Formats: sequence, structure tokens, C-alpha cells
Amino acid sequence: MSDVIQIRVDLNRPNFKLYCDLVLPGRGITILYGPSGSGKTTLLRCVAGLESSFKGRIAIGQDIWHDSEQKQISPVWQRPIGYVFQEASLFEHLSVEQNLHFGLKRSPSKHPLEHSIELLGIGALLERRPESLSGGERQRVAIARALATDPRLLLLDEPMAALDEARRQDIMPWLERLRDELHTPMLYVTHSSQEAARMGDHMVLLKNGQVTRSGDVADVFSRVDDHDTGAILTARVVSKDSTWQLAELACDDITLWTADHNLAIDQTVRLRIAARDVSISTSKPMNTSIQNQITGRIIAIENDSQPSHALVTIGCGKTQLFARVTRKAVHTLGLSVEQKVWAQVKAVALLH
Repeated sequence: MSDVIQIRVDLNRPNFKLYCDLVLPGRGITILYGPSGSGKTTLLRCVAGLESSFKGRIAIGQDIWHDSEQKQISPVWQRPIGYVFQEASLFEHLSVEQNLHFGLKRSPSKHPLEHSIELLGIGALLERRPESLSGGERQRVAIARALATDPRLLLLDEPMAALDEARRQDIMPWLERLRDELHTPMLYVTHSSQEAARMGDHMVLLKNGQVTRSGDVADVFSRVDDHDTGAILTARVVSKDSTWQLAELACDDITLWTADHNLAIDQTVRLRIAARDVSISTSKPMNTSIQNQITGRIIAIENDSQPSHALVTIGCGKTQLFARVTRKAVHTLGLSVEQKVWAQVKAVALLH
């Protein structure tokens, strides 16, 4: 079993307070998610040792990095971490290979560096200078440099914030590869719901310096309590319609159609269905352009962050979908728990 990560932070500043008490999985990507100013980066800095004036405890497995009660605080250089910032911060006068070797000062073995070069696909860039690299290539080099120390924990502070959308799409598959092939746990700061839903395994939701929810990324997204609320599903490609360029996806007891993005039969994909993209009908919809119509029963009708709306949870076999509808619609349709309904899914986001 992987070592768990314990993070307890009680930090007080004149205009900001951060408090959290977390036990996180020791593998995969844990997303630190929330709006600007919620405390994501400050929490990451506490873990790294860049902030030390707080009460609490930071530990991974049996290794204690910060314990204010025992007055045990390890300096940054003694913590086996890799840190990737928003900007790659490469040495412009050095080649990519020379930049990477800075990471070997704390790791006598070249194996981690060679492995990270292969994982991030930067072998062809080694002789180039940073000025000749794209934004995505620079960040891949920065991540490889962070991995060169063979860290116990990799910290990523909005590594794609400075990239345009095309470069983000380029780099995400490399980050997914790290998640799937490395045993190194990662703490990943972002306020992008797309990044969080696509890459996260676990998720911590922060607001005003407080943890409002923590758990499996799909569970947290089902209760984000804002416009990002929705279902995150894992599905398998079961068929393709070449005439209309569509792919059929099976997820437990339901099937969904989505645009075919060069998917392969039997490929496993992750999907996101936002609550705002699901409407409800009490009878089978007829003569509609919406292709995905799924029968289910209402599990819950709850208050929404907007007083005019309600969040409806629909059980479709083993799968749960969420619909954000107006309270007027709930009243007009006479919606109630256990009622049979049709969920009309207007959009399926393929996180691939």
C-alpha cells in the first residue's frame, strides 16, 4: 500500500487564514482546486517548506517534514520533492540537457533523469536552448528536471496557466502518462475544471482558505456547488458510426453517443457531463435533436447555489447523472424523489 500524505496546516495572516486537515492517497494526482485566493498555492508552499510559520504537521508515510508541536521542521533542501511552477524558469544560457543535470545534485543515479526524459518525450530537445522551445516543451523540460531527483512527492503549481489552449492540449497527455506510469504522488494546483476532471484521481476543494470537500474526483465534482457540478464517468468504446462520425460509449448500465475523436474500439475513456447540460422530461421525448436520452429515477432534489435553481440527482442503474433545472420547472413538472424520468444529455465532454 502506498504511503499516505498527511497535511495539517493552520496558518494565520492579517488578511488571510488557511486551515486544512487532510489525509491524501500516496499515489496518483490529487487536485487542489478552487478560485484565485482560495489558498491553493499557499498550501503547496507549506508542503514544500517555503512557508514554515504555521502550526500543523506535514508527513508522507513515516517521514515527518513539519511538526510544530515537536518543533521538527525540515528545510526545503532536505525534503524529497520536485516543484514545478507556472513558469518553467529554465536557465536560458544552458542547453536542455544542462538544465536537466541541475536536478542530479540531489540524486547520484542517472536512472531517474533518463526515465523522465523518456516519459516526457524530450530526447530530441536535449541540445537545444530554452529560447528555441515552445511553451509546452519548456514545461515538459521543467517537469523532467523536477523528476530528476526521484522525488517522493511532485508539486505542480498551475503548470499550464501560462500556456494557450493548444499548448495545454499538447502537454496534458504527457501529464496523464506520468500519472499512469509513475508511482510518484502529485499535488496539482489548478482552477481549471477541465484539467481537474481530466487528470485528477483525488480532489480537494478550497474556498476562502477552508477545505469544503475532499474525495474521489468524481464524487467532489458531483457536489462542487457551482457551474462545474456534474458527473465524471469512465466508459468503453463499443461501436462507431462512420456515416455520422459518432462513437458509442458504454458506462455500466447506460450508453452514450459522442463525436468520434479517432477513438478505438474497446478504448477506455473518461467523460464529463455537466449538470447544466442535462434536462429532464417526465415522458419519453419525441422529435428532439438530443441523441442521448436515458431513463432513470430521481434520487434527490437539493438546493442549488442559485436560489432560482435546484440540483436533481438521477439514478440510471449504477450511474448517477445530475441536472440543474429551475425551481419553477421542478414545480411545473411535479418532480419528486423516486419518480421515473428521462434525462436528456445535451453535451458529453470527452476528457481525452
